[in-house]
Amino acid sequence: MTTTLTKPQQPGKATHHERQHHSRPATRRRNWAGGLAGWLWLVVVAVPLYWTLITSLKAQSRYYASNPLVPPGNPTLDNYQLVIESDFTRYFVNTVVVTAGAVIPAVVFSFMAAYAIVRGWRVRALRRMNGLFLMGLAIPLQATVIPLNLIVIKLHLYDSLLALILPSIAFAIPLSVLVLANFIRDVPKELFDSMRVDGATEWATLWRLAAPLTRPAILTVTIFNALTIWNGFLLPLVLTQSPERRTLPLALWTFQGQYGVNVPAILAAVVLTTLPILVLYAFGRRQLLSGLTAGFSR
Repeated sequence: MTTTLTKPQQPGKATHHERQHHSRPATRRRNWAGGLAGWLWLVVVAVPLYWTLITSLKAQSRYYASNPLVPPGNPTLDNYQLVIESDFTRYFVNTVVVTAGAVIPAVVFSFMAAYAIVRGWRVRALRRMNGLFLMGLAIPLQATVIPLNLIVIKLHLYDSLLALILPSIAFAIPLSVLVLANFIRDVPKELFDSMRVDGATEWATLWRLAAPLTRPAILTVTIFNALTIWNGFLLPLVLTQSPERRTLPLALWTFQGQYGVNVPAILAAVVLTTLPILVLYAFGRRQLLSGLTAGFSR
């Protein structure tokens, strides 16, 4: 019988075959299907935006006589001038008032509620309150239109901006509480204990510790709620009547006549309405995406 002796490998040293195996660069397979799907989705999104922009620069008389995807030979800004002269400033101010009047109270209340739920989890009433907020996510806005309309009429708030602000606050709170509570829950408990040892009250801990550490979440819910309320159409349609109380999404009806629709003017109004949203998203898109992802995955 022949015994083959092998030299024991010294710890920490790899063989030539292992070194050669680890030195090879890892090959990554290209996801052609995913790339193709991404380009197709880009086309699906870009074509309507392109059509909206070039159509807003066309004259109404040339809209039906030209190819819808061909840029206008003589672009004009008459549609934008018509939109601005048709009380666009009033509709813009109404939308800003409704958005700011709903977002600021909703975010402040949601932040305080999320802090109370996280820090007072042992209190049974707060646990029930957390379940109540989560139930609000399951109630669609369309299901509350009739009772909401009756409540607003009973409160004599119909056809007012306050009738749009109060329901918008209520529908913005559940998701805001969910996102903010997840962020506050990730704050180390030792920081809260150190604040308590230093003699800080819960109110001081809320605004001096929790608020700075959860700033990305606060910006996330602020931007998300602002986008939702700015583009809201159902509540202004149901709860307002006079032209003086219209918001920008509802004001697009101004350019719809009895026998026709001024499509270039409507699209010019759409462009002007979308510009503030694009600016807001451009400055806060990273906070919005990272905050929503962290809020649902942590």
